[in-house]
Amino acid sequence: MTLPGRFNANFYHSLWQDCDAIYMQHQASLLALQDDHQLNVNLLLLAIWLDSHHQLLASSDWQQLQQSLLEWEQRLLLPYRRLRRLSKAALEQAEYQQMLDVELMLEHKSQAKILAALKSMILDEVNPAKPDSNFSRYLALFNLNSQDYCELIQ
Repeated sequence: MTLPGRFNANFYHSLWQDCDAIYMQHQASLLALQDDHQLNVNLLLLAIWLDSHHQLLASSDWQQLQQSLLEWEQRLLLPYRRLRRLSKAALEQAEYQQMLDVELMLEHKSQAKILAALKSMILDEVNPAKPDSNFSRYLALFNLNSQDYCELIQ
């Protein structure tokens, strides 16, 4: 099943606007998963968002999303993030904020890559008889248990 108008500009804006709200609420936990286990925050947010809309991606789709982002992020985003973190002590606040702004732009590119990859994937309605979630499927790629992160799945 697909969401109505799933890939129009309104969907894109709504998806990431909702994800921004989730991020603001759970920033510390999301960043800890990113830093401690190398999870992708944008994919975590997508998983939480899809779960809240009762839509489910196959485990293989989560693996495909992770892999498609990993190549691009290893070449550009992750080295830039390391540079920004190393530079923090040596930069004025305004300069550091400029680096954060560039990193945010790179994150938005990641989001666009996610949306492009989603176009070829099928979303299924969540089956109440078989409790499963996108969040647990994504965490499973890293051998993590979603029950250890209940604060993210309310």
